[in-house]
Amino acid sequence: MKQYTDQGKQDTRSGYGAGMTELGRTNPNVVALCADLVGSLKIETFIKENPERFFQVGIAEANMMGIAAGLTIGGKIPFASTFANFATGRVYDQIRQSIAYSDKNVKICASHAGLTLGEDGATHQILEDLGMMKMLPGMTVINPCDFNQTKAATIAIAEHHGPVYLRFGRPKVANFTAADQKFEIGKALMLNEGSDVTIIATGHLVWESLIAAERLENQGISVEVINIHTIKPLDDSAILASVKKTGCVVTAEEHNYLGGLGESISRVLATYHPCPQEYVATRDTFGESGTPEQLMEKYGLNNKAIEEAVLRVLKRK
Repeated sequence: MKQYTDQGKQDTRSGYGAGMTELGRTNPNVVALCADLVGSLKIETFIKENPERFFQVGIAEANMMGIAAGLTIGGKIPFASTFANFATGRVYDQIRQSIAYSDKNVKICASHAGLTLGEDGATHQILEDLGMMKMLPGMTVINPCDFNQTKAATIAIAEHHGPVYLRFGRPKVANFTAADQKFEIGKALMLNEGSDVTIIATGHLVWESLIAAERLENQGISVEVINIHTIKPLDDSAILASVKKTGCVVTAEEHNYLGGLGESISRVLATYHPCPQEYVATRDTFGESGTPEQLMEKYGLNNKAIEEAVLRVLKRK
């Protein structure tokens, strides 16, 4: 199995901040908006270097989306950032009408997504945002796995014309992808080739999938691991090529199994190649307050849960 090295744990929100810093220096049309969460979004350097290109709208997220949509008319590329719960659920109407329906070039950048938000609890731990965003016509939905990939994704979406939802998180997690990577929207990444089972993961669950795969390989199970950083558009061809070889699949995401990555993959498989699938995701539930590690253990979103799902799906082949 190919070995990946944790280069040092970093939070993916800091990857967003690093990407914004670079865009501030290289793309004069990029502007930043924030809803009173500058420190949490790690965009202090962008603001310091480009004060005239930053708009602090305060706790008025719906207004922020409207302002962002308006800025695109003048050729600006607005990056509107806040917590994922506020960036989607609180302002869904504004996103639908002013951004998606109007096909505005707005980048919705959402931190503190999923259970790993931790102690702030269920009201802030959104687990339905990927589903909400992927159902909007024309919306690109991206969920990178570590600091380096989040930085690369942030830079890449500035070159993509059209609305984008970029999701990232609060905790420090393994940083294992290449620092100099080129991020290709809609292109799945093969992390390990195998023949017995496919694991398709997104976000924080990619590293957990690699840990599970290594343990499974030690049991004599050949595991293919794919990183789906782009939920929409989905790389159907990469998914189908893998499952036609392995005959079964486990999907892993920090999101409700209703409406997330797993359901998107189920659609592809039901249409072109039905086969056994197991879901590692939350099961139609809200979260609760706790440390990220406690919550990922309780709700079955870690490497142990992925390993168990692989053993289940292999019995169904």
